[in-house]
Amino acid sequence: MLPQYRWLWALTLLLASGAAGLLYNLLFVGGASMLAGLVYALAVGGTVLAFVPGLSLSGLQTRLRRLPALVYMLAAELLYVVLITLGCALGGLAVWAFSLTGDSLSTAVRITPRFLAYSLAVSALLVFVMRMRDLIGGEVFVNFMIGRYHRPVQEERIFLFLDVVGSTAFAETHGDLRAQDYLSAVFATLAEPVRRNAGSTDDFIGDLAMITWPMKRGLKDARCVTCVFEVLDRIDAHAAAWTARFGTVPRLRAALHGGPVVTAEVGVDRHKIAYFGDAVNVTSRIEALCRPLGVDILISQDLLDRLDRLPGGVRARALGTHALRGRGAPLAVATLERGAVVPDRLIPERRPAPPALERAEVVAEPR
Repeated sequence: MLPQYRWLWALTLLLASGAAGLLYNLLFVGGASMLAGLVYALAVGGTVLAFVPGLSLSGLQTRLRRLPALVYMLAAELLYVVLITLGCALGGLAVWAFSLTGDSLSTAVRITPRFLAYSLAVSALLVFVMRMRDLIGGEVFVNFMIGRYHRPVQEERIFLFLDVVGSTAFAETHGDLRAQDYLSAVFATLAEPVRRNAGSTDDFIGDLAMITWPMKRGLKDARCVTCVFEVLDRIDAHAAAWTARFGTVPRLRAALHGGPVVTAEVGVDRHKIAYFGDAVNVTSRIEALCRPLGVDILISQDLLDRLDRLPGGVRARALGTHALRGRGAPLAVATLERGAVVPDRLIPERRPAPPALERAEVVAEPR
């Protein structure tokens, strides 16, 4: 999740906790000591923030999220008993210190069964919402909540396709269940680099992950390129662990391209944010070029020209112009590779931006 979305999510949780505390005060205390109720609620609600990715208990949350949904919710609830008790004690200490009620310290910090039951009910709702956010992705969840793509939107996006090489052979050797475990581990490795580079993992299609950025966000500091190399570095750094667990180190093929698309919320029984336009298919075709060209990373020259610079130590090597299936005009591509550090200006002057999208064409899944 992007830093701004993460803190927006944290603020939303605090506000929800505060509102729940005021409601508790109205329901069970008759509206007396509203400020004390708010302090208690914010102290208890603050424990929920520990589960926001990037904060204090995000590592524990990552382990819990690997559990089945029901087990995850039960484990989270047990942890919440501890956290709510701690939050109540901290809130009670603050209430007593500022004399917001006439209770003694021992009374102020003691949690009652009614308060615990109410807090667990509220936390169960929050855990459920957080689990739904995890299942569909933080940014997608926010977009669903605010209805950003309820009506189709024309925008420019960058697409990164990351394909796990050799997954079919792995499945033939080790079986489908083991192969799925392998792919799940690979996809989990993508999460932190994608989050750190402000991207959004929007879909998994077989052994391929589709990561996207709004054009401006992905171009800034060459985040879309940095993400690729951070993923590869993360895999290389744990090569021994991969070999011990799966007998192999994952190898990825990456394709980068960007352009105008129409983004829309689709579906009735199951909703999904989907992208329509030539940019999606072109990215898929570029990924398919990796094998015949003998490289693992390809970027379209169109996208390369729009980058102000490449990350330090990364250089682009042109691989000529190639015809793509289903596309009339040939496309120039380049590979990205590590080399000697050279000046920031590694790429040609930026070309004019492409014209606005005039017509969206519905495309099949990008495989």
